[in-house]
Amino acid sequence: MLIAIVDLATTGADRPAALAQLDRESGPVRAMPGNAAFRVYAARDDDTRITVVHEWADEASFAGYLASDAFARSGAVLRPLLTGPPVSRRFHAELLETVR
Repeated sequence: MLIAIVDLATTGADRPAALAQLDRESGPVRAMPGNAAFRVYAARDDDTRITVVHEWADEASFAGYLASDAFARSGAVLRPLLTGPPVSRRFHAELLETVR
């Protein structure tokens, strides 16, 4: 499994537009082959921060996302809203168990 955690920074005024774009693309991203999760979090203590957590079955699935129209559309909208470059941390992970 590949997990990507992406941290984004906007102005407080631009964060709603950034969140709206991520929300618009969440359905198409979740429907992509190999996607297990796509979650968007607005920081509770800082109105300029957003974190996106992706879970993918493998690197090939994630690469498909990076080459997708959804990724390109989000980039076109988000890049002008960001106050700095996004920071993406990517991890290989092994699921040990799912507890419900």
